[in-house]
Amino acid sequence: MKDWVAYYDSDHSIYVNDRHRDVHYARLADAIARYVPSPAAAVLDYGCGEALHADRVADAAGRLTLAEAGPAVRGRLIERFKGHAKILVISTDRVATLLPRSLDMVILHSVSQYLTPEEFERTVALFHRLLQPGGLLLVGDVVPPDASVISDSLALLRFGWRDGFFCAAVLGLVRTAFSDYWRLRTKMGLTRYGEQEMAGKLVAAGFRVTRAPANLGHLATRMTFLARKMPEAVRSAA
Repeated sequence: MKDWVAYYDSDHSIYVNDRHRDVHYARLADAIARYVPSPAAAVLDYGCGEALHADRVADAAGRLTLAEAGPAVRGRLIERFKGHAKILVISTDRVATLLPRSLDMVILHSVSQYLTPEEFERTVALFHRLLQPGGLLLVGDVVPPDASVISDSLALLRFGWRDGFFCAAVLGLVRTAFSDYWRLRTKMGLTRYGEQEMAGKLVAAGFRVTRAPANLGHLATRMTFLARKMPEAVRSAA
């Protein structure tokens, strides 16, 4: 995970231009905001990245905590949202210090693929402790075993064609092929889960689980899961 954090904290080439970055985060924020359970909800976005439009999520909630591991990205988040009364930016290390049952919703989007299965289990157990009974854990962008580089690349090209950065997407794919991203992906790989395997891990951690109709991001081959914390009495009976 440290290697991936360092990569995303650097001047990387995942986003092919500013248009791509802006549209990506705008659409993601709008999709997440639709899952916020109430205008008073306490929400945590863990491993939030640049979160350019996190204010849209905060506007749908009572309080939004952005947790980011990369110090450079975190510094930009603090500067961007310093005037927003509903948004707090912290390091991912500080999440463990939050009060038990203090959250109504947790977002873990495009993070599971960078965690080992053991790290994922520990992280989900932490979220279970922090969520209220019935609270929602949104696990997005889960990579299935059969996902390929080709399908990811085609999805980016379709995204670019639809949203006005197709030529930049073509050039970006070429740049990325020779970037640290592919070297890291080749060396480290991505953690992948089948639908039943991911659902089983979340159920074992004390959640009721359904798969969302569509993934949160533009990668339609990836999966999003809705996991609700079971009350202790129900979990014990199960």
